[in-house]
Amino acid sequence: MPVKFTLRIAPLLRKLHVRELLAVLFLLLAIYFFRQERHELRALVPAIEGANRIWVAMGILVTILYVLIQALMYYYSFKSVDGKLSVGMGAELFLKRNLLSVFLPAGGVSSLAYMPRRLREAAMRKQQVHQASAIYGYVGILSVFLVGIPVVAIAILRNPDMKKAVPGLAAICLLLIAAVWVVRSIQQKGAVYALLLKSFPGAMHQLDEMFQFQLQRPAFVQTVLASVAIELAGIAHLYLAMLATGATPSLEAACVGYIVATIFLIISPFLRGLGAIELSLAWLLSSYGYTSLQALEITLLYRLFEFWLPLAGGLMAFALRGRDLVLRLLPPVLIFLLGMVNIFSVLTPPLAGRLRLLRDYIPGDSIHASNLAVVFLGLVLLVTATFLFRGLRSAWIVALVVSMLSAIGHMTKALDYEEASLAVITAVILLVTAGQYRARSNRQLMNIGVLTALATFGVVMIFGAVGFYFLKARHFGIDFTWSQSMRAAFHGFMLLEEDNLHAVTRFGREFLSAIRVLAVGAWAFLFYTVIRPYLSIQQSTSASEKARFYLNQYGSSAMDYFKIGEDKLLYISDTYEGFIAYRVANGFAIVLEEPVCREDLKLSLLEEFDHQCRIMGLRPAFYRVDEESVYYFNRLKKKKLLIGQEAIMDIRNFTLSGKDKKSLRNALNSLNAKGYTTTVHHAPLPSALIPQLKAVSDEWLAQYEVKEMTFSQGLFDAAAIQQQDVITVSDSAGQVAAFLNVIPDYAPGECTYDMIRKRADAPGGCMDALIIALIQDAQQRNASFLNLGLVPMSGIAQPQNTAEQVVKFAYEKIRAFRHYHGLREFKEKYATTWTNKYLVYEHDFDLIQLPAALTKVMQP
Repeated sequence: MPVKFTLRIAPLLRKLHVRELLAVLFLLLAIYFFRQERHELRALVPAIEGANRIWVAMGILVTILYVLIQALMYYYSFKSVDGKLSVGMGAELFLKRNLLSVFLPAGGVSSLAYMPRRLREAAMRKQQVHQASAIYGYVGILSVFLVGIPVVAIAILRNPDMKKAVPGLAAICLLLIAAVWVVRSIQQKGAVYALLLKSFPGAMHQLDEMFQFQLQRPAFVQTVLASVAIELAGIAHLYLAMLATGATPSLEAACVGYIVATIFLIISPFLRGLGAIELSLAWLLSSYGYTSLQALEITLLYRLFEFWLPLAGGLMAFALRGRDLVLRLLPPVLIFLLGMVNIFSVLTPPLAGRLRLLRDYIPGDSIHASNLAVVFLGLVLLVTATFLFRGLRSAWIVALVVSMLSAIGHMTKALDYEEASLAVITAVILLVTAGQYRARSNRQLMNIGVLTALATFGVVMIFGAVGFYFLKARHFGIDFTWSQSMRAAFHGFMLLEEDNLHAVTRFGREFLSAIRVLAVGAWAFLFYTVIRPYLSIQQSTSASEKARFYLNQYGSSAMDYFKIGEDKLLYISDTYEGFIAYRVANGFAIVLEEPVCREDLKLSLLEEFDHQCRIMGLRPAFYRVDEESVYYFNRLKKKKLLIGQEAIMDIRNFTLSGKDKKSLRNALNSLNAKGYTTTVHHAPLPSALIPQLKAVSDEWLAQYEVKEMTFSQGLFDAAAIQQQDVITVSDSAGQVAAFLNVIPDYAPGECTYDMIRKRADAPGGCMDALIIALIQDAQQRNASFLNLGLVPMSGIAQPQNTAEQVVKFAYEKIRAFRHYHGLREFKEKYATTWTNKYLVYEHDFDLIQLPAALTKVMQP
């Protein structure tokens, strides 16, 4: 009955979107928590300001030690069940679980189920992780009991009111005993095991695996000792908080206060004892003779050491998971912000006090000379931000130079150190992320830009110097000398202003505007030529011949046939026998699968290609990488995204007989009854057949409203298809209703096909007829396997990262991808194995740009 109930309730829970509802619940709890704690956060500031800095620093050091001991406790917990966990990963695990425990119901226990990505990727069994986590949780409660008994016993002797803590300790004791009894009962298949077997028989296999382990007692004892050390660190936190506030410290009050606060933490069902810990600790400290103000300050500092600092560490641990993405996005955002600041800084009046101070050190001419330049630099920064998103190296250089110039400009125009600080911070972050900007500029166009700028500079200098010298004094109120004329022309070209250069007449204003227009045009054109990306790559004429030779020698994949297509660029190594096929789009070199070479040379060839991409200013990405080849990319510290699964069928024992093939037999019999015949046409095909195939292909494209695609598949090419074997399904009049074309497959013992298309009015069994005919033909040629191709976005059972979660959600929920479900169902009728296929890339930010780049390379 329970199993039937579970089967009935599961679809209902899926319809209710339980995960989404829980996510919303936790988000609301988080908002509620921080809203409730805002008063404590505000009160922390004056408490810290008034505290002794030395004791506060000691408390922070103890917090660091506290996190390290927590990491050691995780280390020994895993060691207790023969697991291996590094101390660094233990610290990450504690910080993340500690953060999540604030927002999870019964967070101290439920957060133990969370496994970070690094832990999932480690060579560790899932049951082992849960076993170690259970030991960690159990020992954490055990140590509170072990430390709490003597502390509370002594406290009761001195203060009868402490008897209120006895029920809490008793509850913990009962909980510990019950936990041991349940584990032993399950391991020995006792009463608890029998009850679970009766209620949840389907889950007993997982339960057996979970509870069948040999506890390593020395490691378990070390876990207990580490946990006791954590309790001592908590007591030290409270004692140091007393010292920091200047109150007379009490070791007894620190011990009792910590144990009571921890008991509230354990028994609290929500939000880690929100409010209860603060109230109980402040009350207890008051009972030990501390004033209300002292008790409050001690409590706040204790919470800082024990709660807020580890919580901040958890936030940082989660933030560091996406640090590469943040560092990639941050510079363009800061550059755009700095550009806006530059413009508005000039438009707003300067602070009078700062301006007076600045005039004591810098001449007035120099102060005002910076305004127009700062505005222009702001406009340059706004444009540069766009090109930084594309990873352009020259845009990075421009951004760095302009950021530093902006810092100087802000300081020299009005001592705007706030804006200058932003510019300096931006420059520092650009230097830190320098390696992420590779794409080259068009050198030929850049040379033209430099020459144009120099020529314009020469024209402006001659035009301006002569013009200013011969202008009548009434236009500017100055009788220019040659040196003054040269200086005014130079400042005009550099977009700098002078206090004493003001046009009085309309002609004077037009003359000055003409110089500035020429200057802005020259600088803008130079800027454009510097940041315009260069993506033109020449292909050697002999490359195709070498690639075909290597393909015949080392080909091993169903995709190898497409690697020598006319749409591909080929990287031929001068050192190793092998090649890489790729296309360029949006600054990426997108490689089809992996190198074609000997297995032992793949890593070397990948390293060589990666180096070549750096020279060309391209970011490499690898499309449809096999599971077995991920090893090479891990060595290169690349990232991967599961993009779907490829269906492989073992055809050696395939037959249409048997009960499970009844539906296929019925489909074929129905086709035969309607007068349709299946025929295998061997190459070269008769010329009369090609137009019929083309008509079917065109109708199929129109029916599904799709366009021809290439890169990892072929398009209808009459010349190419005439040299391939083709299987057709024709009606009684001899007209082709459906076809597929057989292409070379370089995997040993495997065959495959490319296009499989049909007319809109073709019977439903046509596709099955084509596949079965291909299987039977392949069996006659002694092939062992049939590659049925990729089903995009499918097969992601347990997403390993956020990107895979998005892909899985899109595949399951978004209507635009529903056709992949039908493709999966069709291929599942034949597939005996499914192999994972990955997109390999360098940086998380690449995932934002790669979809557009992949779309582009797949266009003919």
